[in-house]
Formats: sequence, C-alpha cells, structure tokens
Amino acid sequence: MPTPHADPTTVPTSRRALVYLAVCVVLVGLNLRTVFSSFSAILPEITAAAGLPGWAVTVLTTAPVTLLGVFAPFAPRLARRFGPENVLLGAMVVLTLGLLARGLPLPGASALPLLLAGTVACGAAIALGNVLLPSIVKRDFAHRIGLMSGLYTTAICASAALGAGLTYPVYQATDSWRGSLAVWAVPAAVVVLLLVPVALHHRTAGPPPPGTGGPGPWGSAVAWQITLFMVFQAMMSFSVFAWLAPILRERGIDGATAGLIVAVSILLQMTGSLFAPVLAARLADQRVLNAVVALMAGGGFVLSIFGPTELIWVWTGLLGLGQGSLTAVALTMIALRTRSSHMAVRLSGMMQGVGYGLGSSGTFLVGQLLHWTGGFAAAGVMFAVVGALAAVFGWQAGRARLIREE
Repeated sequence: MPTPHADPTTVPTSRRALVYLAVCVVLVGLNLRTVFSSFSAILPEITAAAGLPGWAVTVLTTAPVTLLGVFAPFAPRLARRFGPENVLLGAMVVLTLGLLARGLPLPGASALPLLLAGTVACGAAIALGNVLLPSIVKRDFAHRIGLMSGLYTTAICASAALGAGLTYPVYQATDSWRGSLAVWAVPAAVVVLLLVPVALHHRTAGPPPPGTGGPGPWGSAVAWQITLFMVFQAMMSFSVFAWLAPILRERGIDGATAGLIVAVSILLQMTGSLFAPVLAARLADQRVLNAVVALMAGGGFVLSIFGPTELIWVWTGLLGLGQGSLTAVALTMIALRTRSSHMAVRLSGMMQGVGYGLGSSGTFLVGQLLHWTGGFAAAGVMFAVVGALAAVFGWQAGRARLIREE
C-alpha cells in the first residue's frame, strides 16, 4: 500500500476543532438520505391526499437519485472557488429549504409544484454533500480515514433508516403528510447552525496547489476502475432500498415480517459500513475485501430471490452486511487512492457523478424487468451479473496505487 502522504492543503488545527468538525461530518451524513425514505414511507397517503398523477409519482421517486449524478460534477469546481466548508454549508441550507418546501401548501395551486421544486433542491444539495464529505475526511482526518469513513457512511445508512422508520409514525400522530415531510427540515437546520462556525473558520478556499487544474482523474485508469466499482455498487444499493420488500412479499412473506426483515437488513448495512472502512484502511491493499463484499451483496440479492425461503433471514442478512460494506469501501477508495483533498474532491465528483448517474438505472431496470416478465427472476439474473462486475472492478480498484496528480 502506498505510504500515507500529508495532504499539502491541510491547515493545522486544534484537537477540539477536529472533534467538532468530525461531529458535523457525521451529522451531515445523517441528513443525506431522509428525502428518499421519508417520501416513500407515506407515498400512498401523499398520492391519495394530493391527487398525484402516475407520472408525478415516478418523477418524485426517481428524480432525487438521478440528480445525485447530475449535480455531483459541479462540487469540485464550487469547492475550488468557495472552499468545501462554505459549499457544504450552502448545500445544507438548500437541503433544509427543499425539505421544508415539500411540506408547504401553495395557495390556489396543487401540491405538485412545491413537491417537485423541493425534491430538485434536495437532490442537488445531497449531490454536493456526497462529494464533499470524502474530501474533507481526506484533508482533515488523514490518519483516521477508516474510522471517519466508517462513521459518516454509517450515518448515511442510518439516515435512510430514520426516514423510513419515523415518517409514518409522525403521520399517524399529526394526520398531516405535509408535516411528516417538513419535519425532516428540523435536523437539517440544526446542522446548518453547527456548520456556520466551521465555514467562518475557513472563510476562503485559498489558491489550489499547482497541478489541480489538469485532466486529473478523468484520464486515470485507476479513477475509472474506482468509478465503475461505484456504478455497480450503486445499481445494487438503490435497488435494495426500492425492491427488497416487494421481492419478499412476492415470495409469500407477509407485510409485517417483510418490514422486519428489511429493518434488520438495514441494521446489518450499518454494521458493515462502520467496520469495513476501518479494515480497508489497515490492509496493504483492498482487492480481496472489495471483491468479497461485492460477491456478498450480489449473492445475497440473488439468494433473496431464488434461495429457500426457510433461510430468508440468512440471505437478507448476507445482503445487508455485504451492501453496507460495499458502499462504504467504495467511498473509502476516494481517500485511499489520492494524495490530496483537491484530487479527492475531483475523484469524488467523477466517481459519484458517473456512479449515481448510471447506478440509478438499476432501480429502473428492475421495474422494467418486473413489468416485462411478471416476476423478479430476471432481476435475480441481472444482479448475479452486476455483483460479479462489482467484484471485478473492486479487485482492480483495490490495488495499492495512487492517482497521479498533474
């Protein structure tokens, strides 16, 4: 494994400031998935109350994922111009406003315009946050990359779980779908307040070091291997969120049990995302780890569709542990394969822009295969291939090399 290099852009800071920044990074992660899971949790209630047409439901459920790929490439340029802390603060402000807008009434109009506007704002903000967090970890936590990567990726998993688990109880308590969506603006607003001192401490980005304006990761074979690794993990990751429960229901498992199985699978995702980056950072290279977790996720997905239902807890447990680990190690590659935070944010923008842009097709393809075949068997075959490809590119990405900086 290449020996760790001090990031030339790192600014010496106190231990207290680092701890404060670490808390902020984790809390930002804890807000990056509620927009997805909160809407899905009460989708029937929203559709009925707001009279949403079918096309609007499709757009509102798929647009946030697509926007992650659309806006991710803008993050490196914004970070160079304004500084990552300032951009992250702005992104959290936009996320707060977007989450709030989804629950606001628009006098004399339907709920759809603000739902669409809020969803677009949230997707753009989350894309920026996704890209910036790994570069901040690379810059300020160079000797704690595994720990910090594990903490913030676990927070991202927890964000999805919180949105899925708490939105419906809030709806039951308030009898308001608007309030159930808007309530998620509160924790985002808290993070905005906490980020203000961080942004003030880094008021300007400063000139980038020489060589940060070249072709960078786009001309690097290593960067493309990491990016393709991200593409195939994203195809599985978003498909798990969208389709695991329907798959279990089709196999004859009742709704309550299916919900419990999905919840346990998400908990195992959090376990994998916490420990896998720590292990990755300690290994000489990550080839075996990347390939194993990719095969675990793909195999768990396939077995959840084809395996004996008597062992469904085993299959979904394997899927959860593998998927959480896979997502976390894919993101950890950003810090492990770059020398500086400037290259890390550029690789992150490329990797997540292409990764989420193409990876979001997984959810769509599963839906199309279900429509064409009437079942999930074809999707099972597809994810056998996707898991194998993730293992191949994970093996390539796991070789101990650094992206050359111009």
